[in-house]
Amino acid sequence: MNARKHTALPKARILIEALPWLTRHHGKTVVIKFGGNAMVDEELKRAFAQDVVFLRHAGLRPVVVHGGGPQISAQLDLLGLESEFKGGLRVTTPEAMNVVRMVLAGQVQRELVGLLNEHGPLAVGMTGEDAHLMAATKHYADIDGERVDIGRVGEITAIDPGAVQALLDDGRIPVISSIARSSDEDDASGVFNVNADTAAAALAAALGAETLMVLTDVEGLYEDWPNSDEVISRLTATQLEKLLPDLASGMVPKMQGCLHAVRNGVHTARVIDGRVQHSILLEIFTDEGIGTMVVPDANTIEGAT
Repeated sequence: MNARKHTALPKARILIEALPWLTRHHGKTVVIKFGGNAMVDEELKRAFAQDVVFLRHAGLRPVVVHGGGPQISAQLDLLGLESEFKGGLRVTTPEAMNVVRMVLAGQVQRELVGLLNEHGPLAVGMTGEDAHLMAATKHYADIDGERVDIGRVGEITAIDPGAVQALLDDGRIPVISSIARSSDEDDASGVFNVNADTAAAALAAALGAETLMVLTDVEGLYEDWPNSDEVISRLTATQLEKLLPDLASGMVPKMQGCLHAVRNGVHTARVIDGRVQHSILLEIFTDEGIGTMVVPDANTIEGAT
């Protein structure tokens, strides 16, 4: 009996450590941007699905937004279509847009919905086209001060989160592909490929989410990369804004998304390492946390939670 008690005790302590965090986040909406290595590694995908289901059963309201860069590139290669990037964004021809739509809604989303639903009838897949969730207008890349046409790439103009709210109220986990309908009058039937970091941030703001979490392939925002691998654990919106011009191009949409979220009502935005199994649970339910947290300017860094 003593041996059994002894082995169970550390588990009990871990659960108790999570208690204040469970209390704080109960009933709150959390928007998670699923991307990077976590999308292609089978074990990480499964761990991600377990984390999201755990959040749901712990009383939170998780929403997943995803892109699918590696899968889109693979499918374009298969079809003999070129993958071209300008200003860090995929040039999306009408042919490529068909592939983007097919891969995101028909492959990546389906697989994730399937993994989540191994734990019960929880996940419902949709795209930004559904129920007027996301509207966008044509986005032009800015390359050396020049406006460059990159095809069917969109900039979000409006979010109608009603359908997502209804799913959350029904206890479901919405899984959303980052495709938006066109808000341009002369392109009413068109759709746009939208950066998933940007889409997740806009949706988090529209839902009044407690937290935006962005999965990446790095540990967080580095203080002085490449000279140091010291990660900044917390910073305010203004501090982040000052750092933006010097960030690596891949981090810019992620950190801009975090900035947009906390400036539009989201309490915290976090960039976390999706290569670490159960990184979401480590970030939300432990004292240490991992990754980088962005807080609104009104919060002192010490007082942020």
